[in-house]
Amino acid sequence: MTEQSPTPKFASRLPEPRVAPSIADTADHHLEIEEVTKTFGRRGATNSVLKGINLHVARGGTTAIVGPSGSGKTTLLRLIAGFESPDSGRIELDGETVAGDAWVPAHRRNIGYVAQDGALFPHLSVGQNIAFGLDAGRFGDSKYRGRKAVATRVEELLEMVALDGSYAKRRPHELSGGQQQRIALARAMAREPEVMLLDEPFSALDAGLRVATRRAVAKVLAKAGVTTILVTHDQAEALSFADQVAVMRGGKLAQIGNPFVVYTRPADRATAEFLGDAVILDAWLEGSLAMCSLGPIPVRHPTTQGHVQIMLRPEQIRIASESPIHGTVLDWDYFGPESSVRIKLSDRPEGQPLDPRIRGGGEVITIRHWNAAMARLGMDLALKVIGEGVAFPIAD
Repeated sequence: MTEQSPTPKFASRLPEPRVAPSIADTADHHLEIEEVTKTFGRRGATNSVLKGINLHVARGGTTAIVGPSGSGKTTLLRLIAGFESPDSGRIELDGETVAGDAWVPAHRRNIGYVAQDGALFPHLSVGQNIAFGLDAGRFGDSKYRGRKAVATRVEELLEMVALDGSYAKRRPHELSGGQQQRIALARAMAREPEVMLLDEPFSALDAGLRVATRRAVAKVLAKAGVTTILVTHDQAEALSFADQVAVMRGGKLAQIGNPFVVYTRPADRATAEFLGDAVILDAWLEGSLAMCSLGPIPVRHPTTQGHVQIMLRPEQIRIASESPIHGTVLDWDYFGPESSVRIKLSDRPEGQPLDPRIRGGGEVITIRHWNAAMARLGMDLALKVIGEGVAFPIAD
């Protein structure tokens, strides 16, 4: 990313978030949230947490709500679950209003909820924890009559989350973090919910276990066809887990779309920098071509012209054998499969004048490269850009 990160003053001048609808929209909405607001606190000391949220979730789809701490993610999840009621707006589940003009309590919404720590009962065995979620009245007495029937269902649920029946006799403290989260999922799945809410369920796990558990949970939910909403502050988790990503900032949705769209074509600079490392350069845009220190960069469907900031992802900038674009290696961080390399760009591309209307030349950028030997201190590197950039207007 660039050395010049946005200051609080810059952030305060950001335009209002622009919602970019998903390109894979569908008429089959399982969950609909319309103009939902929520404020906490007493008169004179209120905190507006949600400010007119609009979100549609497709049946059987997976949506990740991602944003920094305090952006309103968990509050929105609690409103969907029925643990809180909105101040205004409407929430519909499968065509029925559950909050707004009518109110349906949490226990009647048929929604599963998995918390960050799993929230297993420590005094109960794994089997008893899972059975706690069984509702004999809902599933039918004949199916769940007696201990044997309950034990059979518990074993089915354990198999669903890739654990064998012997785990039923264990206590939660005898399980790994990943196993505890899978038990929490099995308990939530016991009621055969229509919608599953996951509130940062993988954040307490170490990196390797986190990825494995996330894949296992995603596989179970996809196989069962359960509509799923994941709340997370982990950008990579949101992009890899969901087929729709909603980015929250300051109680609003800044952007909604499939993972590829929100990552490669973010709605604004703040969203771009939250979703991953970004190279931001001063540029002059005419038509669909932006001129900057990295040469001419194509921009798809630009919404502004003239003096702009151009955004590229670090992986778009490659080391080339020959190129008019050059930079000097300042330092690097080695991460095993790749290195993060900080480069100071030359004052102008070789043989090309730099547009006097932009503040270009000498900018510091960060790229990623797989070969650490190619990025030694002081090395001069030829660079090329792959793909398109995204242009953001200059804030007044």
